Amino acid sequence: QVHLVESGGGSVQPGGSLRLSCVASGNADSRKTMAWFRQAAGKEREGVASIRVRDRRIEYPSSLKGRFTISHDNTKTTLYLQMNSLQPEDTAINYCASYNLLGTSLRASAYQYWGQGTQVTVSA
Repeated sequence: QVHLVESGGGSVQPGGSLRLSCVASGNADSRKTMAWFRQAAGKEREGVASIRVRDRRIEYPSSLKGRFTISHDNTKTTLYLQMNSLQPEDTAINYCASYNLLGTSLRASAYQYWGQGTQVTVSA
């Protein structure tokens, strides 16, 4: 099994930054690929970024590329998301996820394990 625990969410003004963390534990075979997803109130969960743990291959949606940066510390088994230039539309619960294959994916259905989420709120 895999346990994922997110932290680092909070409230920030537009243009601000936050860094999310996700501490992973459990079978490494079930977290070959990790990702961040977010879900705003009343909207479907969407992919923010994914990373292949072994070689740090990264995938972003085009809408977020350049503002958000995903990274992974293999020694600490911790996933990070650096979020810059935050806007009110970025307000969402952000989830850490993992799955057992090597192909990066921004599709929520691919992922087997999920954290409980951390709230990001962007407002003036």
